[in-house]
Amino acid sequence: MPTSYRSRRRSSRRRTATTLVVSVLAVAAIAGGAFAALNGLFAGGQPPPISITPRCFASTDAGKAALDPEQSANAALIAAVGQSRGMSPRAVTIALATAMQESKLRNLDYGDRDSLGLFQQRPSQAWGTPEQIMDPVYSAGEFYKELAKVPDYETAPITEAAQAVQRSAYPEAYAQHENAARSFASALTGHSPGGLTCTLGPAAEASDPALFIATFQAEWGDSAGGGITTTADAARPGGDGTASGPAVTLRAGSSTEGWAYAQWAVAKARQLGVAAVEADGQVWDRADTSWQPTSSPAAGDPGTGQLVTVHLVSLPTDPP
Repeated sequence: MPTSYRSRRRSSRRRTATTLVVSVLAVAAIAGGAFAALNGLFAGGQPPPISITPRCFASTDAGKAALDPEQSANAALIAAVGQSRGMSPRAVTIALATAMQESKLRNLDYGDRDSLGLFQQRPSQAWGTPEQIMDPVYSAGEFYKELAKVPDYETAPITEAAQAVQRSAYPEAYAQHENAARSFASALTGHSPGGLTCTLGPAAEASDPALFIATFQAEWGDSAGGGITTTADAARPGGDGTASGPAVTLRAGSSTEGWAYAQWAVAKARQLGVAAVEADGQVWDRADTSWQPTSSPAAGDPGTGQLVTVHLVSLPTDPP
């Protein structure tokens, strides 16, 4: 006998109710699992870990730009080498825009044909040996050496100045990086005080003051940072004044140079294990990320920026 319309409706209602019950039980199970997970995370009063994407930012009159820590460290190197050779902020802007286009500010061991390094220079085009080109201090120096030969590079469009050095197949591509390059160049040459900051997670390893000084002198030149001193247990700013780790103090010749040193240190913070930097009455700290006023005596002569104190990571004070 055919099933009646009324019977079919009762059967449909039973299936709907069964489906609803199963759905409710599934949601409850998921919610219970989530609650258990959260309860485990907060056990003992400990909040869940917060994921931080490390980034460095340059905020200047040219705008705001961002790089990851590896790119930022290489940008700082390029800026330091330029200043060590007496090159202008405009030259640093051209160099940064070029490296942004050629390698995305990464020291590549490959490229088109035999191109290598930050500027994708070619051994076959007399830029040096592969080993030399893979040394970023050398390759940046070679770029500036050739740029200095370009007439009117200070006033020429970036595309023309960069192309005169690089002889690229796509010279117009450099223009797209001009604003970001200007922002980082302005901060890294000290012309935008407090313009460069980094958002970093806690350091995983203790720092080596000798490595910091060696890196600084390799990129800025042996004569830079006159009167470099180290302190084994320096008081960190913003705390209770107690000693908390090693520090390196750099003496600059002017406020602009001091800010160039300071923001170089911030840009290299992840590479060199920098915990905090003091300059010109301001302090940057990994825990805060922005520059803040400080009354710490370690900040140096107020208003001059001639003393820059770089506080290095000392574990377990700064645990991973």
